[in-house]
Amino acid sequence: MHIGLVGLGKMGDNMRSRLRAQGIEVTGYDRNPAVTDAASLTEMVAALPAPRTVWVMVPAGAITDAVIDELGGLLAPGDLVIDGGNSRFTEDFKHAEQLGTHGIDFIDAGVSGGVWGRENGYGLMVGGTAEQVERVMPVFDALRPEGPREEGFVHVGEVGAGHYAKMVHNGIEYALMQAYAEGYELLDARTDLIKDVPGTFKAWQRGTVVRSWLLELLVRALDEDADLSDIEGYVDDSGEGRWTVEEAIANAVPVPTISASIFARFVSRQEDSPAMKAVAALRNQFGGHEIKKADS
Repeated sequence: MHIGLVGLGKMGDNMRSRLRAQGIEVTGYDRNPAVTDAASLTEMVAALPAPRTVWVMVPAGAITDAVIDELGGLLAPGDLVIDGGNSRFTEDFKHAEQLGTHGIDFIDAGVSGGVWGRENGYGLMVGGTAEQVERVMPVFDALRPEGPREEGFVHVGEVGAGHYAKMVHNGIEYALMQAYAEGYELLDARTDLIKDVPGTFKAWQRGTVVRSWLLELLVRALDEDADLSDIEGYVDDSGEGRWTVEEAIANAVPVPTISASIFARFVSRQEDSPAMKAVAALRNQFGGHEIKKADS
């Protein structure tokens, strides 16, 4: 199988490598000439066999809109576009309708795995018709982790469902990180009693009910910087946590834990705190998100 991949940043480049390692031919396009396979979107599309499949992996919002718009003029009826970025699910309806006027199909794919996906595989949440999802299942199978398909891939529903599921996934992620971070701050506040804070988290990795990959990443961060002194406790948010809370309000679903984790990030922008240092460290570990270095 041969696909196009637009956007070769931290995740896109790793996805290209994983796909190629699994036998999928990829022609990638990026504005950065050092990483691109094609000089333009036009050249990338021309290199693909019909019916074409193009995976878009660029930042949500105006950049995704521009790429979708350009692809609508380059692709042909029967071709397929997959948006694997962090678009809001409501944008999927617009993009599917826009491409549909040209006879081009559309799938939205929520992708989790961050900078570790190349090695471990990506968790995939997909929205679209059963026919189109089945058509590109070799691509999804190449990207997902090894093991049973249902443990790393789900066809959630129609267009929009994939990004909706990813939005909720990220809301949960916010809350989990905040819980670990608050535990870190409480332990760190009693160093008169707790003599090994990093060791405490390390000891929780096996046998405890709070063990998880996020915990492993926090241990990794503490191994690199035991008191997180090199990190400023400032934490940004990508938008998906906010969208989760907005959806919860619209549907009268109580999400107090997720809501609290969002507001805690706002607090982090006002003053430094050990808890927010831990959240910043976790975001850097799993997603390669930039951290602000503490003033020396």
